[in-house]
Amino acid sequence: MNPLSQLTRGVQDSVVSALTGLFSHGPMPLEHTLDYEGDPGLLGPDSVSWRVLGDSSVFLGGIRALVVQSAHPEVVAGVEDHSTYRADPLGRLSRTSVWVTETTYGAMPEVEAAVEVVRNAHRPVTGTSERGLPYSANRPEMAAWVHNVLTDSFLTAYREFGPEDMSESDADQFVAEQTRIGELLGADPLPRTARELTEWIVEHPDRQVTKHQTSATGFLKSPPLSPPIKVGYRILFDAALTTIPEPLLTQLDLQPSSRAQTFGSKTIDALRWALGASPSWHISLVRCGAPIPEGLFRQGLPANAR
Repeated sequence: MNPLSQLTRGVQDSVVSALTGLFSHGPMPLEHTLDYEGDPGLLGPDSVSWRVLGDSSVFLGGIRALVVQSAHPEVVAGVEDHSTYRADPLGRLSRTSVWVTETTYGAMPEVEAAVEVVRNAHRPVTGTSERGLPYSANRPEMAAWVHNVLTDSFLTAYREFGPEDMSESDADQFVAEQTRIGELLGADPLPRTARELTEWIVEHPDRQVTKHQTSATGFLKSPPLSPPIKVGYRILFDAALTTIPEPLLTQLDLQPSSRAQTFGSKTIDALRWALGASPSWHISLVRCGAPIPEGLFRQGLPANAR
């Protein structure tokens, strides 16, 4: 390997190591997925979801989802009253990542186990919001807000910062696939097209400014991360704001900087170059015996997957 190649590999490996550290504060997703040889899971290798959630734009989409989810008074009250995200922000990040990874890429036993974990975690999340309304994380309408915002955020991030243009039919297919995950948690309603999904969120009658919303967005704007990681996070946070419709931005009292789109695009491109596509996508293709696209994956698989 020549010196330039060694330098390039070193830079890529350092990025992989830094991001792996962010997501290593919880259980390892798909740890035993190869035990389910041939199982395509809930969505399968030909799904749009495997492609969308395997791209580096997923990092920006995840940040966007957390910001927008805080616009619902009962949802954000549940987070503020019951979550440990302030004391353990990386733990919450890891658990969210495990949920998305296992329901999207996992074999069916892994999908079912992930659903059971979340159901158990949601059971005690009950209380009363600032506006005096009762909440429960297992209520269909609360589950729908969380799920629909997550779906819309991943899709929007991919369409704005992904490696390719996405057709309206593929966007609708992604939403339809994700409703299958929402249904497992009893979420309702679940819009079936990309346009209906965005309209449902923007026009949602329960959106309202609360102190909990202000507190949550303030934390998300500047979480306690190490300085090098925080620089990259703030670029992605700012870029995420460029994808949020104006009515929501006004409620959230947030605005992106003038260069947010440009800096965000360059950062996502750099992450895509360093990381390649998701290793969870890769190992799931191996489990299914599906073709492995050449040049798409850069990170190695566990020894028993090779």
